Amino acid sequence: SIEVAKGQTLVFSMIGFKDYSIVYNNQSIVNVTLKQDTSTLDEIVVNAGYYSVKDRERTGSIARVTAKDIELQPVTNPLQALQGRMAGVNITQQTGIAGGGMDVEIRGLNFMGAKKTGRNNPLYIIDGVPFSSSPMAMGLAKLDNMFPDGISPLNAINPSDIENVEVLKDADATAIYGSRGANGVILITTKKAKLDHTSFILSSSTAFSKVPKFLKLMDTKQYIQMREQAFANSGITTYPINAYDVNGTWDKDRYTNWQKELIGDTAIDKNISLGINAGNQYSSFKVNFSHNESTTVFPTDKGYKRNNILLNYNYRSKNNKLTFNSSTTYSNQENDLPNIDFTKTAITLAPNAPSLYNDKGELNWHNGKFANPLINLNQSYQNTIESLILNGGLSYNILPNTFLKVNTGLTTTNMKQWQLKPHTMYNPSLQFTPEASEAVNLKTNSKALIIEPQINYLKTWNKHSVNILLGSTYQFNTAISEFLIGRNYSTNASLKNLSTAKERIIGGMNSSEYKYASIFTRINYVYNTKYILNLTARRDGSSRFGKSNRFGNFGAIGTAWVFSKEDIFKDYTWLNFGKIRSSYGVTGSDNIGDYAYLDTYTISPIKYNQENGLYPTSLYNPNYKWEKTKKFEVALELELFNSRINPSIAYYNNTSTDQLVGLKLPSTTGFNSINSNSAAVVRNTGWEFTLNTLNISNKHWYWSTNFNLSLPKNKLASYPGLEEGTQSSFYVIGKPINIIKTYQYLGIDPNTGYYMFKDFNQDGRINANDKKLVKDLSPKLIGGLQNTITYKNLSVDFLFYFIQKDSYNINNYYNTPGDSMNNLPIQMTDRWSLDNLNATYIASTYGKPSSLTQSTNFKSSDKAISDASYIRLKNLSISYNLKIPQVKIESLRLYLQGQNLWTITSYKGIDPEFTSFGYLPPLRTYAFGMQLTF
Repeated sequence: SIEVAKGQTLVFSMIGFKDYSIVYNNQSIVNVTLKQDTSTLDEIVVNAGYYSVKDRERTGSIARVTAKDIELQPVTNPLQALQGRMAGVNITQQTGIAGGGMDVEIRGLNFMGAKKTGRNNPLYIIDGVPFSSSPMAMGLAKLDNMFPDGISPLNAINPSDIENVEVLKDADATAIYGSRGANGVILITTKKAKLDHTSFILSSSTAFSKVPKFLKLMDTKQYIQMREQAFANSGITTYPINAYDVNGTWDKDRYTNWQKELIGDTAIDKNISLGINAGNQYSSFKVNFSHNESTTVFPTDKGYKRNNILLNYNYRSKNNKLTFNSSTTYSNQENDLPNIDFTKTAITLAPNAPSLYNDKGELNWHNGKFANPLINLNQSYQNTIESLILNGGLSYNILPNTFLKVNTGLTTTNMKQWQLKPHTMYNPSLQFTPEASEAVNLKTNSKALIIEPQINYLKTWNKHSVNILLGSTYQFNTAISEFLIGRNYSTNASLKNLSTAKERIIGGMNSSEYKYASIFTRINYVYNTKYILNLTARRDGSSRFGKSNRFGNFGAIGTAWVFSKEDIFKDYTWLNFGKIRSSYGVTGSDNIGDYAYLDTYTISPIKYNQENGLYPTSLYNPNYKWEKTKKFEVALELELFNSRINPSIAYYNNTSTDQLVGLKLPSTTGFNSINSNSAAVVRNTGWEFTLNTLNISNKHWYWSTNFNLSLPKNKLASYPGLEEGTQSSFYVIGKPINIIKTYQYLGIDPNTGYYMFKDFNQDGRINANDKKLVKDLSPKLIGGLQNTITYKNLSVDFLFYFIQKDSYNINNYYNTPGDSMNNLPIQMTDRWSLDNLNATYIASTYGKPSSLTQSTNFKSSDKAISDASYIRLKNLSISYNLKIPQVKIESLRLYLQGQNLWTITSYKGIDPEFTSFGYLPPLRTYAFGMQLTF
C-alpha cells in the first residue's frame, strides 16, 4: 500500500525495464505495463570479493546463482543447490545422509595428490570472511564409518539464508585473492534487510526421501545355486560348519530383500524458519531463525539436526559518508547415527539370512549363527558442530571520491565427536559386561581472525573512469584437538563420562597456528564505457614456508572491449550488447598444511621406564616454495534481439607448476617421502558455453531458459624423471592426473574358464608390471538445462543436469563368486561352466587361491571401469503465489519440490553420481511447503 494525494505523480521502475510515470486522479486501481529497457541491465552488480562491478563491465569470469534458484531446492547444503547451474563447476554429493560431504572442482584438478587431502578445494568467502574449505572429520580426526570423504563445512549454512553465490574462475577474478585463489573462489552473500518497511517471513516445509534405485541382486535360488556350485567346483562335498547359508542352518527357501529392509525406509526432513526485516533508509536489520531435522533411510529414527541464526545489520549516515554493515551467522549441528552405513550390508547379505527379529520382537541371533546387522544400532557415532561467522565492515568517505574501509571477521568451529561402543553391540551369547564397553571422544576447535584495512579511490571525468583499491590482509588461525578413550565401565549409562572409565587413555593432543599477511591492489580503468582495463596484484606471506620462501607475488591483467558500442555496430538493431574479454595472471597456493617444512616429531604411545618417547615424522626442508597456477582466458559475451538471446563462449588454459608433493625416498633413510616442489606441470584447458534466452514475456506468460556446457580437459603436461620414480605407477605424461592404470581385460579362456589379461612385458606372468592400460576418470562433459515457466501466479522451474564420465562399476566391488556368504549382482549368474564357455565371469569356487588372484586382477582391470554418464532431472519446483492485502499478507507461496527425480544412464550400479562402494547414494526427494510474508 502507498499513500498518495490527487495530482501527485507515481513513478514505476524496475531493473531491466523503462520507467513509467502516471498522474494520480483518485482511481482505486492503476494498471501499469513496463517496457523492456536493455540499457538498465548495466545496473546488475556482481560481487567480485573486494569490490563490486557492473555485470557488463566485468573483465573476469564470474558465474552467479541467486536466491531464486537456491530456494527452489529441498537441500541441506548450499553446494547441492549449485549443481548443474554454473559452467566449469563440477559438484558431487558424497552421500545420501544429511550432514555429509560434498566435492567441488572449479575448472579441473590443478594440483597432484589425493583428492581427500583438499589440495584442490576452492576458497570459500562468506560475507567477506574466509571459511574453511577442508572436509571435517578426516585423517586422524575421523571416527565415523558413515562419511567416506568427511563432512562438508558448508553444512553450517542454511541455503535459505543465502542471497546469491558468485564463483570466481579466471585469473582476473581470483588473482586479488593471491595464494588462495588457485582453485577458484566461491563467494556467499547472505540476505540483507529490505528497506522502508517491517515484514515477517514464516517458512515451513516437509520432505520425504528414498533410495531412487536398488541394485539388482541374486534371489535365493540363484544364490544357493552359486554357493553349492562353488563347493562342488572346489571338490568339497561336506559343507563347512560356518557355511550357514547352505549347510542347513539357515532356511534355503527363505528370501529377504535386504536393501528394502536396511536402506528402504523413508527419510523425513522438516524445516521451519521465522524471519524479521525492519528498518528505514538509514538503518535496517534482518533476523532469521531456522530449525531443520532429518532422519535417514536406515532402520532407526536417529538423524541430523541443525539450528541457524542469521543477523544482518546495515547503517548509513544521513550525509552518506559513513556506512556500517555487519553479519552474524551461527549454526549448531547434531548428527546421531549408527557407526556404520548399512548400504554395504544391504547389497552383500545372503538373501536367505534369518529374520532381524525373533517371535518375541527381540534381535534374532539364530543361536549364535547370525551376525544380526541391527546390532550396529547399539553402537553410535555422534557429532556436534558449532560454527560462528562474524563480519563487520566500516566505510567512511574521508575525501571526495576517496573511501576508507575496514573489513573484520571472526570464525570459530567447534566439533565434538563421540564413538560409543557399549557391550550390547556384541552377541548376548558372548556374555560381555560393561567392562567391554568403550567410548572415544575427539574434540577439534578452530578459530580464524581476519582484519583487512582498505582505501578506495573513484574518479570519473569526461569519458574516463578510474577505480583504485589498495588494501592489506592479516589472518591468524589456531586449531586445537584432543583425543580421549575410555574403556572398562561399570555401566553404559556413563559412557560419555570418561572419568567413570577404569581405563582412560589420552590418544593425543595437538595445537597449531597459521599466520597469513598480504597487501593487494586493484586498478580499474574504463574509457568511454567500452574499453576496460583491470590490473590486480597481491603479495602474500605465509607461515607454512621457510623464511627464504615465505613471500609470494601474484597478479593478473584483465581487458574487455564492448564492441557493440562502436559506431560500426549502431545500425545492427539485433545486437544489444557485445563484449570480448581476456585475462592472464598468476595465482598460488599454500595448501600444504602447517609446519610441513620443519622437522616434526610425534609422541610415541609406547612407554620406556614410564616415559613416552618421540619419533620423527617428517624431514626438514625450508626450500620449497609456493605452488603457482598461470591462468589464461578469452571470452565472447553477447545479447541479441532485445536481450532475449544471450550466449557466451569462453576458452581457458591453466598451467600449474611447483607442485608441492611428497617426493619418495629410499626406505633406508627412515622416511617414505619429503615435502618438496616437483617439476611436474599440470594443465587444464576447456571450453565453456552458456545460453540464456527469454522465450516468452507478456502480461500472463513468462518463459526463460538457461543452458550451460563445459568441456574440460586435464593432463600432466610434463614431469621430468617420472619414469625413474615410484609415481610412474599413478601418472602418465600427456594423460589426466585423475587416471587409473589397469590390466587390459581380454575375456575368458573358454578352455580353462580363467580371465585373460594382456601380458604387456611378455614375461609370461600377469603382475603389477602389466598395469599399462590408462583409464581416465575425469569428466569429459558437464552441463545443465534450466527452464522457468510462469503463468500468472503459477510458476514451474526444472533443471536437467548431465555429465559424461567413466567410473568404477560393480566388477570392482565383488570377489570370486561363491567364495563367501555374500550376495552378488544378478549379472554374475552368467558364470563359466562346461555348458557356458563364453560366460562373463569365472566359475564359482570356494577357498581357491588361484580364483582369488583371478578376481583381484579382474577388479584391477579395465573391465571394472565403464561408462557412468547420466542425464538427471535434478530439480523440479511448482509454486503458486498469492497476495491477500485485506489481511496485510504481502505474499503466500505454496510449493512442491523434487530432487533427483529421474535419471537416464547405462550405469549398472546403484547411482552413477557417487560410485563409492557400500555408501548411501544421493536420495530422491519430494517436498512441499509454504512461505508467508506479512
